[in-house]
Amino acid sequence: MGISVSDILGALESWMPSGMAQSWDNVGLQVGRPEKQVTSVLVALDLTPAIIDEARGKGANLIITHHPLFFKPLKKLSSDDLVSSMALTLAESGIAHYAIHTNIDAARNGVSFRLAHDLGLSDVEFLTSMEGSVVKLVVFVPIEANDLVRDTILAAGAGQIGRYSDCSFSNGGTGTFKPGDDTDPFIGQAAGPRESVNEVRLEVHVSRWALPRVLRAMTEAHPYEEVAYDIIPVENEYTDAGLGAIGTLASSMKLTDFLDVVSTALENPALRFAGDENATVQKIAVCGGSGSDFIGAAMKAGADAFVTADVTYHRYFDVMKPDGTFSMALINAGHYETERRTEDLLGDWLSEHFPDIAVYKTALRSGPEKTWVSRRG
Repeated sequence: MGISVSDILGALESWMPSGMAQSWDNVGLQVGRPEKQVTSVLVALDLTPAIIDEARGKGANLIITHHPLFFKPLKKLSSDDLVSSMALTLAESGIAHYAIHTNIDAARNGVSFRLAHDLGLSDVEFLTSMEGSVVKLVVFVPIEANDLVRDTILAAGAGQIGRYSDCSFSNGGTGTFKPGDDTDPFIGQAAGPRESVNEVRLEVHVSRWALPRVLRAMTEAHPYEEVAYDIIPVENEYTDAGLGAIGTLASSMKLTDFLDVVSTALENPALRFAGDENATVQKIAVCGGSGSDFIGAAMKAGADAFVTADVTYHRYFDVMKPDGTFSMALINAGHYETERRTEDLLGDWLSEHFPDIAVYKTALRSGPEKTWVSRRG
């Protein structure tokens, strides 16, 4: 039996759940049938007509990109505009398209962690955490079923606290209930008297994106017809998801030397930046793609420089002190350039997990923006 689009997407969801994506984003299967068999996959940062032609030339019938094809609803499916035309071409060619965007931005060892690695940073951690990412699940279980229910929900993804897994807490008590006329109770009988039972209060932390899966597993494993449980918001920082990254260079260097490191690593010959060229930098914050919203977080974290993209003119003033000196350097290194290694990140993961299908990384530059470096003296 072959590998379907659904098989690949299910594996990607387990690795980088779509629930980690930002609320404004549009990730997941954009075009195609989940049951379609996959012959080969093409990975690219963006979807363009040339990328679709490349997929057809390689016989790939699934394209996985970082940036989604659809951000806005289509009013028609025709060849009148770029997005609609590409969607029509994909459908006519039998090529599925899947986007894995801010969910892979938000993951440990995702886009920003890869950027940090490419710039030679160590001791890398998230620059910002994702607020509201974790809840506490409390479920009441009869003592004899506690081990089964606990092990089942832990296996489904509950109980992660920092670098520790299988974390839970249990304490005992007495539960009461009175079965209704049309019930099928685990203890007692329909329309019977009020029952008392020795129960365990089982508590675990669950990420919001794992919660639906954990609740399904809990309901299937629990012996009660009606499961008594609570979902409680908590303010704890969730350490396995966030945005941006921060780490340190092996040794300090002048800002101008670090600019050369960035330019070489990202293959971008021209960088825009604000900062003191003679300053020394070692603690570096990064955010692949549009990261201007994290300038304040980078300064608060004590970064000497922040590497990101899509910095507008007035945002450069945000790193300037009242006396005109700079709190840190702000380096605008290009959207495509700071995210292009996502193609390697995705391609390598797919090749490892699906060795029986061909996985291609695009040979094309998908980003339309280019840099002109003057040849005049």
